[in-house]
Amino acid sequence: MVDFGRVQKELQECNKDINVSGISVNPKFDNLVNLIGIIPGPVATPYEGGTFNIDIDLPDAYPFEPPRMKFVTKVWHPNISSQSGAICLDILKDQWSPALTLKTALLSIQALLSTPQPDDPQDAVVAQQYLKDNQVFASTARYWTETFAKTSSLGVEEKVQKLVEMGFPAGLVRSTLEVVGGDENLALEKLCSG
Repeated sequence: MVDFGRVQKELQECNKDINVSGISVNPKFDNLVNLIGIIPGPVATPYEGGTFNIDIDLPDAYPFEPPRMKFVTKVWHPNISSQSGAICLDILKDQWSPALTLKTALLSIQALLSTPQPDDPQDAVVAQQYLKDNQVFASTARYWTETFAKTSSLGVEEKVQKLVEMGFPAGLVRSTLEVVGGDENLALEKLCSG
């Protein structure tokens, strides 16, 4: 059974220094099992300036089993599937420890963005590009960051307008979009679920 007291404490701890770390975790729906994590792209990488959403599902045995995490935001990286968002990271598998938290897992994912491990890839095509033509890899990763991980203010206003036209109050729409990192579909799901 998930330790919900611990999960609530972890959410508070993680969101306490959001202005410093840029990392947050919030419930995806009205439960503490399906969460959405948000990490900023690391400075001096092709991911800089991007905001990356990570889907987090907690297994029944959490914290004794690792959380299941995958990128919702498309990302070009050797250790992240460009198709499914699956993440190849040891602490999300056999190196997990109950002493770790959702925040340490997200920090590890952020560090993975800075230091790809192409010898243990999740996406072989991206890993080959990283190893054989790093300049093309960096350009592609930057392009994907610009395309999928950055939202312009105009884009946000268009999303707000679309959701307001569906009958939701503008203030609630804005706060929900912020919680889900600007993902219009996740915002709609959250607004519809209550």
